[in-house]
Amino acid sequence: MTVRKRDGRNVKFDKEKIKIAVLKAFLDVDGEETPYAKEKARDIANYIETLSKNLDETFNENMDVEEIQDEIVNKLMSSCRKDVATKYVEYRYKRKLVRESNTTDKTILEIIEGDNDYWSSENSNKNPRLNTTVRDYMAGETSTDISRRLLLPKDVIDAHDAGIIHFHDIDYFAQHEHNCDLVNLEDMLQNNTVISEVLIESPHSFSTACTVATQIIAQVASSQYGGQSVSLAHLAPFVDISRKAIQKEVVKELYENGLISEKNANLPEVENITAKRLGKEIKAGIQTIQYQVVTLMTTNGQAPFLTLFMYLNEARNEQEKEDLALLIEEVLKQRYQGVKNESGTWISPAFPKIIYVLQKDNINDDGKFWYLTKLAAKCSSKRLVPDYISEKVMLELKGDVYTCMGCRSFLTPDRFTDKGIGNIANSKNYNPDKHKYYGRFNQGVVTINLVDVALSSGGDFNKFWDLLEERSELCHKALRCRHERLKGTTSDVAPILWQYGALARLEKGETIDRLLYNGYSTISLGYAGLYECVKYMTGHSHSDEGIGEEFGLSVMQVLNDKCNQWKTNENIDYSLYGTPLESTTYKFARLLKARFGEDVFIRIDNHDRNYITNSYHIPVFEEIDAFEKLRIEAKFQRLSPGGAISYIETPNMNDNIDAVLEVIKYIYENIMYAELNTKSDYCQVCGYDGEISLIDEDNKLLWECPKCHNRDPRTMNITRRTCGYIGTGTNGWNQGRLGDIHDRVLHLDNIECKGCDS
Repeated sequence: MTVRKRDGRNVKFDKEKIKIAVLKAFLDVDGEETPYAKEKARDIANYIETLSKNLDETFNENMDVEEIQDEIVNKLMSSCRKDVATKYVEYRYKRKLVRESNTTDKTILEIIEGDNDYWSSENSNKNPRLNTTVRDYMAGETSTDISRRLLLPKDVIDAHDAGIIHFHDIDYFAQHEHNCDLVNLEDMLQNNTVISEVLIESPHSFSTACTVATQIIAQVASSQYGGQSVSLAHLAPFVDISRKAIQKEVVKELYENGLISEKNANLPEVENITAKRLGKEIKAGIQTIQYQVVTLMTTNGQAPFLTLFMYLNEARNEQEKEDLALLIEEVLKQRYQGVKNESGTWISPAFPKIIYVLQKDNINDDGKFWYLTKLAAKCSSKRLVPDYISEKVMLELKGDVYTCMGCRSFLTPDRFTDKGIGNIANSKNYNPDKHKYYGRFNQGVVTINLVDVALSSGGDFNKFWDLLEERSELCHKALRCRHERLKGTTSDVAPILWQYGALARLEKGETIDRLLYNGYSTISLGYAGLYECVKYMTGHSHSDEGIGEEFGLSVMQVLNDKCNQWKTNENIDYSLYGTPLESTTYKFARLLKARFGEDVFIRIDNHDRNYITNSYHIPVFEEIDAFEKLRIEAKFQRLSPGGAISYIETPNMNDNIDAVLEVIKYIYENIMYAELNTKSDYCQVCGYDGEISLIDEDNKLLWECPKCHNRDPRTMNITRRTCGYIGTGTNGWNQGRLGDIHDRVLHLDNIECKGCDS
């Protein structure tokens, strides 16, 4: 005879355990084991043994633990010792609490003591030793526990635990929070805002505008759990405000000293002095943004996950465009220089992430703003940023040019303005004649593991499509949980977002519900492992422009069709999103090995590893030319409208900026959003300034300085593109992500590319 445990396992029936449990209840009440207690415990154990045996022989079924405990309570309640029955029920309830809380309690203690490998490398930009990070992780673990037990359906949790899907940011799900934002900085700076119950009026100088902007960024970061983007164009109008104020001061000074007459205010001397002082203010203002963002610590234990968008054609007039160019130039110069680490050495910061838009007047050497693109190329070669958006391709794909949120999540093109829905966010800078993007946001992400779909099908294409349908609908169910969790949220939970202009200007107590429909916000169906999925099903990489590519594109088309179907039925903007897996790339790989065998990747492509490939990317170890990689991936990026970015891996390109410029020109013509991955490291122990090595020792990947052999990532400044955004290696990354970094091949050969004209 066997007993069915709570986790589904069948174990051998042991009536001694029943006797012991009953005796403990008697002992708690009587203080001793009486002859009556021993007799009653024996009788109850024999009775349940008989019940279990009859059930097994008659119906070929097993009793489960809960049924056994119910029978114990019934027998005790029918005896003269109802007090013992009450004690047993109390004991049973306490054991239930222990079972449900034990994992959470244990994890929280591990977080506090720094003994948990997962939390020690969960995020490459979070320091797990800091109290702020520990506090966030503790709160997150509690939120996860509540979400798992009370808020999410069992099938969603089971699929998440098995690595079939991934319910992102479950540690924030219990709160009424969302993912990413495009901050309406223009409205907040031009039309006042409120920060910590203090009215902030429109700034009267560029430097003040920069200071206010950084405070807004910090407040927004602490009110949601994802990335945010702001436009440099929203700061550009304050340049001319400062210019005019400075010019007035200069005229006054020169006039009072008898050097000019008041009528001659436009003399070259006045213009030169004004330009110099304005340049100093611009430098100080941009430095404020850079240093504030790098040094600010938000409530989740890291610097604000900020993207700074630089798009010349976002300026409203020619003067503003010229001023925006001044700001872009200063941003690039300061980022190229970097920031100093604790020992005073210039290093590459992770944030803010910078996006530079390529357009007609900055993409060729005869363009007015070509000098900015050359500066951008120089900065990319040394500091990994900026990333590049092609105005040409984005207009073709989306009809508008706007930034992504955080690392790669893109809003759907504005449709609520065209439908005549109007200013539902009550923003003060709303223009009914223009499409609206700033002030919009993303509700959250759930990712489907495409590798698991393929492996679960066993290579049967009919079964594959059935499973893809089933799994995508499970993701849909999970995404609806996210949506429903946000419904009913009042503006009071995050005034900076919902009441004071970052996303909306709603009334106090008003819900955000109307911002969840009609395309004002988006919600993302993520996907991961397209390469392994295609390779297993067809035997080809999706970079093979035949059966492999055809199958890969068809998979993505099906997922796009699902998003469009849900969007049509529910008026919620679902969008397909190339998930930037960090810790989850490792989780998925581990669970795939557990489900399908340790040799699963060997069977897929003869390349053992502890990670799966991000989104639609060609695998990091596949030898391919930079231009070919971008050309092929552009086809898949078009089918990832909710977010995607492509990259090429390069050696040190500091002495070959011409080659970088050729890549940039290719991006402009062929792909919407791309970046270059260079290296920028520093060893604090010996002062080595070069690429830190990633070595394999006994199947464990470790960072090692090639000069002094230092292996402590806490005494290194390591900068790598983690998965669309830059990671600084504060935690050293987990083994899955390290495997990805270790296996990356170069797509651009520095020697061959010198003077290239491809």
